Amino acid sequence: MPVASRVSKLNLLVPVCMALAGLCTERSSAQIARTEVHPIQTMTLTDQQFLTGTKEGKPTTVAGVLRIPRPGTDRLPAVILVHGSGGIGGNVDYWQQQLNGIGVATFIIDDFAGRGIENTNADQTRLGLLSAIIDVYRALALLAAHPRIDPNRIAVMGFSRGARVALYASLTRFQRMYAQEGLGFAAYLAFYTPCNTRYLDDEAVSNKPIRLFHGTADDYVLIAPCRAYVERLRKAGKDVQLTEYPDAHHVFDNPLLKETPAAFSTWQTTRRCTLKEESPGRIINAETKQPFTFADPCVEYGPHIAYNPAALNAATQAVKDFLRGTFSLK
Repeated sequence: MPVASRVSKLNLLVPVCMALAGLCTERSSAQIARTEVHPIQTMTLTDQQFLTGTKEGKPTTVAGVLRIPRPGTDRLPAVILVHGSGGIGGNVDYWQQQLNGIGVATFIIDDFAGRGIENTNADQTRLGLLSAIIDVYRALALLAAHPRIDPNRIAVMGFSRGARVALYASLTRFQRMYAQEGLGFAAYLAFYTPCNTRYLDDEAVSNKPIRLFHGTADDYVLIAPCRAYVERLRKAGKDVQLTEYPDAHHVFDNPLLKETPAAFSTWQTTRRCTLKEESPGRIINAETKQPFTFADPCVEYGPHIAYNPAALNAATQAVKDFLRGTFSLK
């Protein structure tokens, strides 16, 4: 439902639109018939609270921008886009335009602004790594009720921190705890996903397709744990694929970056950490058997990011082909 007709506290949305770095204004290069800003009533949980199924978290309002690519009354497929630790960047904007261009509506969700967060690059403790899964479940319910969106053709696509959200939103355990009954995503797409935490029952995922995309040169989020997880899911009979891009670094799909890798000395990375949920809500370092925190010696700093046009071109074609098939697009 359009925010203009339902939101009484419009002042809430003003800082949200500003935080969305101009995404509330349409760009002439994008094929957009209508743009709507929607608030989402959600909650903020620690990872421990999330994993133990807590239902009484801190009430929170976040927001998202829905872009409908063509006029009419027909119901369109949609993709929820979930940003990474740096917030909504050029990669998210790129994918919004590409997806709108093939007739798919997009919903860019901002998990940070409503929580007073600019980014979590140097301090990942500012927001639980899993809390935003609730946000995307709430966004799914919102879009499923929208008159222009087909509730059976809604996918979620995330990047880095947001890829963790997109991937693990597929766990049936989490869906039982937090998703609206009867609603589910049609597909899960995750770019450069942190796969180095083994959650309880994490092989019990949706039967809908899961697609991962990762650069082999990524030293922020290593690809090896995703290879192992994908293999486990395949053995469990799930529809999952990992596409690898040679020489591609983290955030290879952001055209606003330089192609020469740049290091960021204050950014945290768990690339050397192997983590495990030992019991509900208890994450340990699998090597030391001690509870994990971001003060753990395995946490390192200084990962690189870089744009890779060849990888982005290949990924763009792969994603479009996949969604055309999944959504039965002409």
